[in-house]
Amino acid sequence: MPELPEVETVRRGLERHLVGRRITRVEVGRERVVRRTSREALIDGLTNTTVVAADRRGKYLLLPLDSGDAMMIHLRMSGQVLLADGGAARPPHTHVVMHLDDGREAWFVDPRTFGEVVVYTPDRIEVELPSVAALGVDPIADEFPRQQLRRIVRSTGRALKPLLLDQTVIAGIGNIYADETLHRARLRPDRPANTIDAAATWRLHAAIVDILTASIDAGGSTLGDAQYVDLMGEGGSYQDDHRVYARTGERCTTCGRGWIRRIVSGGRSTHYCPFCQR
Repeated sequence: MPELPEVETVRRGLERHLVGRRITRVEVGRERVVRRTSREALIDGLTNTTVVAADRRGKYLLLPLDSGDAMMIHLRMSGQVLLADGGAARPPHTHVVMHLDDGREAWFVDPRTFGEVVVYTPDRIEVELPSVAALGVDPIADEFPRQQLRRIVRSTGRALKPLLLDQTVIAGIGNIYADETLHRARLRPDRPANTIDAAATWRLHAAIVDILTASIDAGGSTLGDAQYVDLMGEGGSYQDDHRVYARTGERCTTCGRGWIRRIVSGGRSTHYCPFCQR
């Protein structure tokens, strides 16, 4: 699933290419991607509107429109937002096509159809998009002082990995960046949060911000399935910097002494170095 860095990369592309553009016509294929409302609601809500901004909360893209409504795009497992010239051959599983006033098209492509596109009323977000309204702090989009993380970890005995994955606590971190962050902070993924001291909390805070920022700078992580790409269809390169994620059985490149192990933490496949991480 695309995580915060990948979604932020797409957001930046939308900010450059979609903001200020008028959507002249909308096509909706498979209705599962508009399951929260309907095909007609999406078409009516987008046609002849102009995108005025490109925002993000956690893993959700939020695009305010000049109508007063906004469009939400959630990529989920395999969703992509692509920009193409009008009339270009569309890839399989292109479920939403937005025709733009400059002749180009914005496509929502999703082979697994877990993603969605919705037009919603921002003042009613708690009712219309409760999962977005319930998101916790976004470590890139929001102010995220170290003391806030200190309060979070001191308040719970949950293991660190599931805590980082809880979108109502910290929004945007998924399996890849939780593993990489905990490795950078030298903390075991199954360690209870309230057992780490202030110094470890500051390491964790720095790791969250540094790992996410570095991945954004690299355009995100594109894994072997190549399901994540940016607006122009280009992959990211941060996968080349992964230290533990999906490297089970390899020598740890951080310490050179441990071997990367895989365990299940909070129901998720989890990778760590038992020598580096305590």
